Amino acid sequence: MISTKARYALRVMIDLAEHQKNGYIPLKDIAARQEISEKYLEIIIKILVKDKLVKGLRGKGGGYMLIKTPAEYNIGEIIELTEGPLAPVACLLPGAELCNKRDRCITLPLWKKYDTLIHDFFYNITLENLMNGDY
Repeated sequence: MISTKARYALRVMIDLAEHQKNGYIPLKDIAARQEISEKYLEIIIKILVKDKLVKGLRGKGGGYMLIKTPAEYNIGEIIELTEGPLAPVACLLPGAELCNKRDRCITLPLWKKYDTLIHDFFYNITLENLMNGDY
């Protein structure tokens, strides 16, 4: 299940993309439009700034804006940034220890295929695609 944090991060990114011509967007404006607590958005925006998906400016006229164009962000990176890896099973997590049953695991090919489907689905949709309903 995709968490609220990941879903809200997508909404923040879409909001910033839709209003990018307005320069820096105050967090309170995003919170009001998206009907999300400003306190909760502060947590999400810190993650987005730290990983350089958005940039912030403090003070009068400040706020947040995208660093790249909406076409340069894929949905997978935004979800995994806030959610963590989307791997369906622990043995497919990045850096996971090799399982001693790996060579004889009947279900591993199933999980690998499912992992590929999830990854390809989210990583082949850009923020721009999502905004345009083009996915």
